[in-house]
Amino acid sequence: MMKKIAIALFVTLGILLTCQPLPAQQSAQQSAATPVAYDQSVELLRKDLRSEKKQIVAANMLLTEAEAQKFWPVYDEYTVEAAKINDAKLSVIKEYAQNYETLSDVQADRLVKNWTAADESAVQLRMKYLPLFQKVLPGKKVARFFQVDRRIGSVIDLQLASEIPLVGQ
Repeated sequence: MMKKIAIALFVTLGILLTCQPLPAQQSAQQSAATPVAYDQSVELLRKDLRSEKKQIVAANMLLTEAEAQKFWPVYDEYTVEAAKINDAKLSVIKEYAQNYETLSDVQADRLVKNWTAADESAVQLRMKYLPLFQKVLPGKKVARFFQVDRRIGSVIDLQLASEIPLVGQ
């Protein structure tokens, strides 16, 4: 079961990363709708990814019924805040993709700063939620949650890194 969920996570992420806007040969009306359709597709895939992540967390946490009742509301709040950070990362990726061919040094510097700020926000979010999770779970289970969360995040970051081309010279 765990392998199936992990494979689904990879497949979903792969689809997310390979979604392309419609070809330029389309009519002006279709081309104008492309960014909206693209954004909607990305958002649907991100929702699927969050759902699959929750399944992976559930499969690994081994919560009692009482723990689950307390844990999942905190987890859902955490996920909402994490989505905002991921929005910032997605924004950096989109800007990079739009300017890849003509990226200036100034743009590159801004993108690096924005990506680093998102990474810092992710650390701050974990620190913010650490005591909240500690209120509802024993220490080992809190540590386990953050391990699972970081592993999933690392897999996603690795997949993103492998799909995004390096900045040109």
